[in-house]
Amino acid sequence: MTKRRSVLVIAGMLAASTATAAGIEGTWMRGDGNARVLIAPCGDKVCASNLWVKDTSSGEAVGDRLVMTLSRGADGTFSGFAFDQKRNLSYSITIRASDGALQSRGCILGKMVCRDVSWRAIR
Repeated sequence: MTKRRSVLVIAGMLAASTATAAGIEGTWMRGDGNARVLIAPCGDKVCASNLWVKDTSSGEAVGDRLVMTLSRGADGTFSGFAFDQKRNLSYSITIRASDGALQSRGCILGKMVCRDVSWRAIR
């Protein structure tokens, strides 16, 4: 996996402002089974932090973190921005939450390059 693709996968991670984080906080397993992520408040934002990474060859590592700010839409989706501290990059993100599952979309370059990622809750 290229660094750009790895970044987009992480960008799919999620988040929201503290007031809108309900429904996405917790521990999530990425659909490909390669990463386990904790979504939790960090200051006045929400962070998505890698807890476990199966294959680190693409540059992903335990402790990688996105700091995110999102707004909840009328349809229940979250949208906003995420900052990848390790790579010093910002992304636009959209998250759809359903019972025990998340679908995220992370985009860079003015939404010209996007990646969709599915997540399931770890209970």
